[in-house]
Amino acid sequence: MSRPNLPLNLLPNAPIAKKQPHTLNTHNKSRTDNYYWMRDDERQSKAVLEHLKAENTYCDEQLAPMKPLQNTLFEELKARIVKDDNTVPVKDGKYWYHSEVRGDDEYSRHYRSTSMSADDKQLLLDVNKIAAGYEFFELGEVALSSCEQLMAYSEDTEGRRIYVVRFKNLETGEMLADVLENTEGQIVWANDNKTVFYVKKDLQTLLGYQVFRHQLGSDQSQDVLVYEEQDSSFFMGLGKSRDESLIIIDLATTETNDTWVLDANKPNGEFKALMPREEGHEFDVDKLGDIFYIVTNWQAKNFRLMTATSQTIADKTQWLEHTAHRDDVLLEGVELFNDYLVLSEREQGQARFVVVDQHNNRMALDFADPCYYAAVAMNPEPNVQTARIYYSSLTTPGSLYDVDLKTGFKTLLKQQKVVGDFNADDYQSERLTITARDGTKVPASIVYRKECFNKDGTNPLFQYGYGAYGYTIDPSFSSTSLSLLDRGFVYVIAHVRGSEMLGREWYEQGKKEHKQNSFNDFIDVTKALVAQGYCDSSKVFASGGSAGGLLMGAVVNQAPELYCGVGCHVPFLDVLTTMLDESIPLTTNEYDEWGNPNDPCFYDVIEAYSPYDNISAQNYPNMLVTTGLHDSQVQYWEPMKWVAKMRELKTDNNILVFKTDMDAGHGGASGRFKSLEEKALEMAFFITLVNKP
Repeated sequence: MSRPNLPLNLLPNAPIAKKQPHTLNTHNKSRTDNYYWMRDDERQSKAVLEHLKAENTYCDEQLAPMKPLQNTLFEELKARIVKDDNTVPVKDGKYWYHSEVRGDDEYSRHYRSTSMSADDKQLLLDVNKIAAGYEFFELGEVALSSCEQLMAYSEDTEGRRIYVVRFKNLETGEMLADVLENTEGQIVWANDNKTVFYVKKDLQTLLGYQVFRHQLGSDQSQDVLVYEEQDSSFFMGLGKSRDESLIIIDLATTETNDTWVLDANKPNGEFKALMPREEGHEFDVDKLGDIFYIVTNWQAKNFRLMTATSQTIADKTQWLEHTAHRDDVLLEGVELFNDYLVLSEREQGQARFVVVDQHNNRMALDFADPCYYAAVAMNPEPNVQTARIYYSSLTTPGSLYDVDLKTGFKTLLKQQKVVGDFNADDYQSERLTITARDGTKVPASIVYRKECFNKDGTNPLFQYGYGAYGYTIDPSFSSTSLSLLDRGFVYVIAHVRGSEMLGREWYEQGKKEHKQNSFNDFIDVTKALVAQGYCDSSKVFASGGSAGGLLMGAVVNQAPELYCGVGCHVPFLDVLTTMLDESIPLTTNEYDEWGNPNDPCFYDVIEAYSPYDNISAQNYPNMLVTTGLHDSQVQYWEPMKWVAKMRELKTDNNILVFKTDMDAGHGGASGRFKSLEEKALEMAFFITLVNKP
């Protein structure tokens, strides 16, 4: 697409934001933010909404030549999805549960039956019906009472992850009058089939901080507060123990966990702390029978598995070691069965499972691909001899297996069907190790279509990254990526520091004062792939969302010359200002991740890389920036301000467009087909730039 050789702010119709200086003073340092006015917590400001609409109009105008390709890609992506599909039934109690989608339906229907064949299926919930009339709809959690005749479900109709809970009598099909508002979306039933517990949100910070008890048949105003967390740095969640004997309140910061429990048979009792809260102690605990199982970092950076009883759980010194700490193996979790444990582990970046029987005999489950994703799937009943495992790789569609826990034999129950002429043998995946500038070996997972790739420096490359919160982006199959691979793109995931790909140390070396390592790793992976002939240096593209959007923002400031185009989605860009403002949702929870800039040391650390604060007068790549007006995690004004400042300072005439979904939140558009439009938009953006004369 040809463009006039003019500064972008002189191009026709480019929205130019007004500059209204706002001074921010911290630690005797002063910053001027000309676009601070764009923040509107109520999302009602006429000036803000008009500017967002102007940006959307400009985006549509600039990308109009790409619209036919976007439509082609959307139909391509949609055509690969099986229109009539269903999940594999899973047994829980007396019934087998599954869901189905049909035709052009955006959402699922949920059923149960008395056998796996589902011949007598009963409709529990048609999400298409309850979502009708809403621009955005997300089904939160579905929870059944112990008697399996009462169902609670939660729904979000704005995209802010504020859920309403509703109830249904499955015997009569009637909706109950009970409605619970402003919740986190989780519902836990006590064993009396008439009492539920839920977490209520602070509507200012959007943090769940109170647990309430609700009695069916009563108004929410009569609900009883049973726990309130005073420390706003903790996230709060609810669950039930594996043996369903305990209702559990899970509290977690980035570096500390706490757990409170209540006898599920005595819902009117009091929650008690399972053990003393200890700063820096991270753990996950579950219970089966008389034994507590604790995955803990106590004297174990990569975690170990300990056991305890109700008499010893409060005293760590009395715990017994089940699986020891290992310097080269990260213990990620454990699934409890009556006769077995299934350990989820990670070694050299690769996930694996180890089955442990009652005699401590251990059996590892092996997979063949050079890089893959695997996870324990739904296993609601502990008294079974098989476990469901989900598996996928960059070339293998998602697959569900039943694994015999005695022999390790895997039975394929279902593999994701890719409609069309897809053949896994046409594609090749690789796991590379890239040496970063400080000598650290950084893993990278790569996939390409064999017939389109010659490793001669001619292919376009799409590089994805995240690198925060210890969250690992495993290499898994995506039918949408085929549209890029089939057009000659090489797709790579850069497993930068900040994840737990290579263990806990890998995470710690990509957070707080070490955050710059994440950006260096991403940049150095790009440089290495260019040098090794995986791609054409003029056809490199990058994308990331949320904390991955921060990664993109930092990378384009520090190495803009490497990238032809960048996708930056629901991005965390104004790190310093946000982390100094405790009124913004989730800020206090983030101190353990980024550091607290109220401390002068961390102020300087964050200021050095914060994407918004480091925009300079230089050339930048072509950029597509997206957000949701109702995003509750990264506020819309962060990318809005960033784009405005970028327009002011950038010295090139490359494309910079900003699109706001006026109905969606952090997760983007809802529905299985509508969300594909966003993917098609970015793909069309990149492909057009590749083919630009």
